[in-house]
Amino acid sequence: MDAFNDFLPLMGTDYVEFYVGNAKQAAHFYKTAFGFQSLAYAGPETGVKDKASYVVRQHKLTFIFTTPLRSGNEIADHIYKHGDAVKILALMVEDATDSWQQTTSRGAVSYLNPITMQDEQGELIMSGICTYGDTVHLFIERKNYKGVFMPGFRKWDSNYNPKDTGLLYVDHCVGNVGWNQMNEWVSFYENTMGFRNILTFDDHDISTEYSALMSKVMSNGNGFVKFPINEPAEGKKKSQIEEYLDYYDGAGCQHIALATNDIVATVTELQNRGIDFLKVPSTYYDDLIERVGKIDEDLAPLKDLGILVDRDEEGYLLQIFTKPVEDRPTLFFEIIQRKGAKSFGKGNFKALFEAIEREQDNRGNL
Repeated sequence: MDAFNDFLPLMGTDYVEFYVGNAKQAAHFYKTAFGFQSLAYAGPETGVKDKASYVVRQHKLTFIFTTPLRSGNEIADHIYKHGDAVKILALMVEDATDSWQQTTSRGAVSYLNPITMQDEQGELIMSGICTYGDTVHLFIERKNYKGVFMPGFRKWDSNYNPKDTGLLYVDHCVGNVGWNQMNEWVSFYENTMGFRNILTFDDHDISTEYSALMSKVMSNGNGFVKFPINEPAEGKKKSQIEEYLDYYDGAGCQHIALATNDIVATVTELQNRGIDFLKVPSTYYDDLIERVGKIDEDLAPLKDLGILVDRDEEGYLLQIFTKPVEDRPTLFFEIIQRKGAKSFGKGNFKALFEAIEREQDNRGNL
């Protein structure tokens, strides 16, 4: 799609907001384990009476952790149903009002009518639409805002500032939806947001002896925002998507892929800080170079860390997946370094799935 036809120009991911049981502790975990820095805070001390939000940032990655201060509200209900989870995938736009009009006029359900928030640092306009499950997209227009984050937040100064881990920006965010719902949500992104389907994986591409899934990768016009959509497929046993849907209690964001320019250094640091990664058998590396061709990296650290490699027509990529970062087997993260490749690691699916199935089996859910 050329820019001329792109009725919803997106400049990337503005932030990801998580609804969590204890935002103060969650923010501390992401600072400690992932290398985020304190940015901003909103809560009773800033005039917000019903919730507390902590904003952390690393390069172009911004996460918000929000917790309700009482029961009986949308945030508390979300946490009760889904556990700690991604609620908002916020997108950076030039015009939040137009973005809302363009998407709702094409059939998107409004989550937030355009509102203007103001303080002495200027004004910020936001609007939003509903997507799969209880997940929402907010459109954030901040061209006339100079403050630390947005009105209602104050700068969060902390004496505890661990160094970053080299995480740069959101590469893509993956949604899991229910049986036979993938095409419905593919159509939603095509029709209401002008995305296009750039890659399709069926149950022949993504399957093991026991389970399978289907996936379609949706991308906006300039490729800055990509949302793969997964649905379960028939298999002998329960797939990882079914396990997610069971424990999440519906459709939701399964994982967020975080980009780095040095995956060996990033993953080494994350491991040292206590992040657990899925491991593939060491035999994966026996014929790696024959499979993917020459790569710049030394094979030994990739094998030691469990980093996967795949190649497409435009280059190669290196990737690795964390184990779930919470007690429910739902949300996890992907660390990805692209060396030209635009794809999503199709050649690694089988090895990756078998690693996931081993974890599922340990939980008694396969």
